[in-house]
Amino acid sequence: MRRRDLIALIGAAAGAETAYQAMTALGFAAESGYSGPISLQGDPRGTSVLILGAGLAGLVAAYELGKAGYRVQVLESESRIGGRCWTLRGGDAVNELGGTRQNCELDAGLYFNPGPWRIPYHHRGLLDYCKRFKVALEPFIHVNHNAYLHSRNVLGGRPQRVRHVVADFSGHVAELLAKVADQGALSAPMTQEDREKLLEALRRWGALDSNYRYVKGEASSDHRGFDRDPGGGLAGVPEFSEPIDLSSLLNMGLWTDFGSRGEYDYQSPMFQPVGGMDMIARAFAREVGRLIRPESRVTMIRQDGRQVSAIFEDVRRPGQPQTATADWCICTIPLRVLARIPMDVGPAMRAAIAAPPYAMNVKVGLQFRRRFWEEDEAIYGGITFTDLPVRQIGYPSSDFQSGGKGVMLGAYAGGESAMEFTSLPPPERIQRALDYGAMIHPQMPREFETGISVAWPRVPWTLGCFALWSPAARAEHYRNLCAIDGRIVLAGEHASYLTAWQEGAVLSALDAISRLHQRVIAG
Repeated sequence: MRRRDLIALIGAAAGAETAYQAMTALGFAAESGYSGPISLQGDPRGTSVLILGAGLAGLVAAYELGKAGYRVQVLESESRIGGRCWTLRGGDAVNELGGTRQNCELDAGLYFNPGPWRIPYHHRGLLDYCKRFKVALEPFIHVNHNAYLHSRNVLGGRPQRVRHVVADFSGHVAELLAKVADQGALSAPMTQEDREKLLEALRRWGALDSNYRYVKGEASSDHRGFDRDPGGGLAGVPEFSEPIDLSSLLNMGLWTDFGSRGEYDYQSPMFQPVGGMDMIARAFAREVGRLIRPESRVTMIRQDGRQVSAIFEDVRRPGQPQTATADWCICTIPLRVLARIPMDVGPAMRAAIAAPPYAMNVKVGLQFRRRFWEEDEAIYGGITFTDLPVRQIGYPSSDFQSGGKGVMLGAYAGGESAMEFTSLPPPERIQRALDYGAMIHPQMPREFETGISVAWPRVPWTLGCFALWSPAARAEHYRNLCAIDGRIVLAGEHASYLTAWQEGAVLSALDAISRLHQRVIAG
């Protein structure tokens, strides 16, 4: 049996959580290894370090090395710091390859996170920096049982509440298992008492009736919800709801695509910074902003046995090369960009830099004149999943029942869907998100005010959303990517087992500076 088949069977039988733990045991996934603040013992005696890139990896490295006594300088190509830890507000601009420019026109007080938008509770490194720097956090609602699951070709394309699908799938599976147990097929490995306990557990878990059937009734409605909720007085008689048949549930084909309801990375609680994800970058800026030289685009990286030199140009005055030198260099530039920069490293690191492709994800933020998802449909936070090209529709996890405007994640597309959106001019991406979204929320076109999109493959300073390591590429290149090559070491989410997560950038930076510090002290 192939490992992939084994993991698929584990997931089908025991759920996504168990499958994820099996992946971890087989070396395909990993949790945060953060064990507390780093301690760099020993005097670096004024050793200088040049950090390339002021995303989270570069900011962590600058903060910790500066605190340990190193002389630190950071070059950042953009006018702001934070990299993909990015929040868009009214007055901001998004520049894409080819010269396309979008002006963000969100109302004051509203924002959109085009990059990371959630923090798992077990990403202890990032959460620790938030605590130390007093970044206020609030719950991020990931799973909302009153949001929708939607498939164009099942049940007439009508969106289904998450609670309906989850309850009905569990109920039908519980009924099938109960039939097997009741027929004695499990009697060999189980005692009669164990079988009775299993049947009772299945009845309660799956909301089965006294005959172990998953049917319309009080038990199933208590899980999936009622057509008319219980009320008071003579008009309070509830109306039971009709379960979706198992065949339709299976034909929806959504479980494998969504993958975001139960896996370790998405378990509750999750968090978000109050006011936008870039509150984390702003907190780092208060600590190390004086060390950062913005709008400095690196064009070449040289090293010899004594020092590292980065040739760069001021983006406001291109064509006038300047040079920054240091004893060591921590390079956090995304690999798709770094692969295009001449750099004095060996063939092993150069091959590793070129090894992983990057995700092509696209996000679209939409501002509406009223929070219709709350007022009309009682959806407070969470995500609707669909097989439409928008893939995900995310509802804000703050300002509930404010009665004002709101910004919805109108699309979070990847793969072929992202290619479709990336190929369009920004105004057409927004219109496409509205057209698709209206199949789930008909109110969207008439309530829409303004929007903004970020197609990550067209963002010049990253050329993609995050690194996509295959098992084969990681086995061949990962150690070479993380190795110290002369006086240069790389860091970033791409140099971690937590790619796509900010925690990966944090842990990668801590690992890189620990190994660099050991060399400095030993040398």
